[in-house]
Amino acid sequence: MIKAFDPFKKLLKREVTREDILKLTEKPVRRIYKLDIDQLNEQIKGLEDDIKQVNYDLDHLVDFAVSYFENLLKKYGKGRERKTEIKQFEVIEAKNVSIANTRVYADLSGGFIGTTLKKEEFLFECSDLDDIIVFTKRGIMKVIKVADKTFIGKDIVHAAVFLKNDDRTTYNMLYSDGKTGKAYAKRFNVTGITREKEYILTAKDDKTKVNYLSVNPNGEAEVVKITLTPGCSARIKEIDYYFEELSIKGRSSLGNQVTKYPIKAVKFKEAGKATLSGKKLWFDDKFGRLNTEEKGAYLGVFEPEDRLVVIYTDGCYEITDQEMTQKFDPEKVLLIERFDADKIITAVYADMKMLQHNVKRFKIETSTLKNKFLFIKEGEGNYLECVTTQPEPVLHVQSGKGQQVRSAKFKLAKVTEVMGWKTVGAKLLEYSSGVEMEWVGQDHHPTQQELF
Repeated sequence: MIKAFDPFKKLLKREVTREDILKLTEKPVRRIYKLDIDQLNEQIKGLEDDIKQVNYDLDHLVDFAVSYFENLLKKYGKGRERKTEIKQFEVIEAKNVSIANTRVYADLSGGFIGTTLKKEEFLFECSDLDDIIVFTKRGIMKVIKVADKTFIGKDIVHAAVFLKNDDRTTYNMLYSDGKTGKAYAKRFNVTGITREKEYILTAKDDKTKVNYLSVNPNGEAEVVKITLTPGCSARIKEIDYYFEELSIKGRSSLGNQVTKYPIKAVKFKEAGKATLSGKKLWFDDKFGRLNTEEKGAYLGVFEPEDRLVVIYTDGCYEITDQEMTQKFDPEKVLLIERFDADKIITAVYADMKMLQHNVKRFKIETSTLKNKFLFIKEGEGNYLECVTTQPEPVLHVQSGKGQQVRSAKFKLAKVTEVMGWKTVGAKLLEYSSGVEMEWVGQDHHPTQQELF
């Protein structure tokens, strides 16, 4: 069959194969008659022209690259600029944004913990992705995943959500060795662990028991009162013990001996101060998150009770805590710093109805956390232009262009006095969309104009 095409070899573009013959014979005769030969020839010629052009471009790559770039300029050049903004994406761990809507319960005496023990004691809410750290009276510690029901060990004394790599939370423990009867005290952190593994934090005798355990988020070291058994030979039956005298060591350490006599009870007596330095915080202005990894603007050293004040472009302020999982919109945050109720806030905002810039000075009088309060005049289009907590704020204002530039500096403490946070404030100047405002440093000495 293939040899039948030999007389036409000169007219063929390539050798005829068996597959070509099969495809041809599979077509109904009526379809072969209807083939548009002229159209097929045009398609073949078009392919040949494309091949020639590609070969030419390969031989003239520089000219081809220049021409390609010029076409890009015509297509995406002036008047056709990108209208979208490219931003860096934040890498987020799923558990940092998961919702804490799982309720955890425990049978404390029986030693079980889980989400299905609804008839037992409710402990806390967490997410399905969290880990839980648990301590028993025997001195066993275990970190587990959230589950329906998990056996830890009889007499659970503490359970909480586990924070990995947490080197600030300090555990103060006092226990009695079941073999010798001696009592030991220790302070330790829990950072890296193996999930589901049992860690024995006390002496290995099965009769050993924990007399006292406290959990301290900033290394606090309290005072406890130790009462010895009435029948022991000790002359003094009550002892005050100061945890601050102990160094923080590894969780596997035996601890320091407190007494050789049997203990009847250990009770909390007096709160102690934090033994760790404050926590350094930064604000990542790309992703709007607090962090301790030195990303973004440094906010300072924070003690556990410290709060933050956040002021937004819409004229709202918010007092919040140091929770690392909360997220702010960085494009709307004008100021974020440690909250000090005695600090005076100076703010300049646009009143679009009156077409003027107003200035107001006030102290925050609210204390509710994570609630936004509008402190500028309510109105469509109103927005906060600038804000500061400098005690003697000086504002540099510039408007106009070229030879029409006008510049002035204002001592705002002289423009308006401190009023309530709900007041409208005083007029500063007429509204102008092209106005530029910035705070002058306290060490700056103006020379161009008088200060108003």
